[in-house]
Amino acid sequence: MKKNSLLYKCITLALMFGLAASVFTGCGGNGLEDGVADVTPMEYAEIADEAVALADAPAAEVTEYKTEASGIKVKEALKGVIDYSNTADGYVMVKYLKKTDKAIKAQVKGPKNTYTYNVTAEKWETFPLTDGDGTYQVVLLENVTSNKYAIVVNTSFKAELKDEFGPFLRSNQYVNYADAPETVKKAAALTKKVKNPLKKVEKVYNYVVKNYTYDKQKAKNVKSGYVPDLDKVLKEKKGICFDYASSMAGMLRSQGVPCKLVIGYAGEAYHAWISVYVEGEGWVEGVVYFNGTSWERMDPTFASSSKESKAIMKYIGDGKNYSAKYFY
Repeated sequence: MKKNSLLYKCITLALMFGLAASVFTGCGGNGLEDGVADVTPMEYAEIADEAVALADAPAAEVTEYKTEASGIKVKEALKGVIDYSNTADGYVMVKYLKKTDKAIKAQVKGPKNTYTYNVTAEKWETFPLTDGDGTYQVVLLENVTSNKYAIVVNTSFKAELKDEFGPFLRSNQYVNYADAPETVKKAAALTKKVKNPLKKVEKVYNYVVKNYTYDKQKAKNVKSGYVPDLDKVLKEKKGICFDYASSMAGMLRSQGVPCKLVIGYAGEAYHAWISVYVEGEGWVEGVVYFNGTSWERMDPTFASSSKESKAIMKYIGDGKNYSAKYFY
C-alpha cells in the first residue's frame, strides 16, 4: 500500500476498555429453546474475567441515526418484549418489562457470532446487528438460580441491512450517545465546519488524548456490567479504557462518521480499537495517526497514559500485535 494513498491515510484509533458484557461464539442456538437455558459457570466467569483484564490494562442531535422501538415487528411475552422493526438499519431493541432484582441477560446470535449482554429492567436496550445480513436469534433471559436462566421471550428474523454502516452509526448499549447531549454538543463544536471525516477523527482524537486521564482507582474497582455514561466521562475528563473508546465512538458517530468498536487482543491482553470508514475506500484495520509530517501507527490509550514513550510506540508498531475478534 502506498503511503500517500487515501486508504493508507485512514485513521483508526486503538483503545483499551473494561467490557460491560462479554461476547461468545457457540452460545445460544439449540440451547435457547423454550424453557430453561443453561449458562455454564465458565461462560459467566469469562464475563467477569474480561472486565477485570480490560480494566487492569495500561493505560447538535443527528436524528437520521436515532434508534426507536417502532412497534411494527415485535415478539412480546408477559415479562419482556423484542422489537425488531428496524433490522434494516442494523439494530434490535429489547426490554424486560417488570421490576426485578434478578440478573437479566440478552443474547444476540448472528450468522457469525453470539453476543451476550446485561440488561437493565424496565429500560429499552439497543443492540447492533454487527454480523450484517443474515439470520439472527434474539433471546431475553432471567436468572432462575445459580447459572440457570429462563427464557422470557425469543425470536428469529432475517436481516437485510440498507447498508453496512447502520450498526456503526447509531447508539447502542456500549456507545450510547443518544442519552449524552453534552457529548454530542462537544463533538459538534470540535468538528465545526469540518467536512473531511479524517479531519473529524483527528479533532476528536486530539481532544480525548490531551484532556482525558486514565482512572487507575476506577480500573481497580470496575464491575462486570459497567457501561459508560458519556456525559459523566466528558465532565470528569477521566475514565477507564472502556470510557475512552465509548466516548470517542459516540462523538464520531454523532457526527456521521461510521466506526467499528473492535474487540480483540494486543499481544496477550484483551483490547479494543475503533476502525473508521471513509466512503469509497472501505474499512481500514490498523492503528494509524498523523504526527504532523507522516502517517504512523498509534494507540491513544497507551499514548495518553505513557506520554508516548519510545517503548510503548515500538510495541504498538505496525499493528502486528493486534488481532480482532468481535465488533460493536
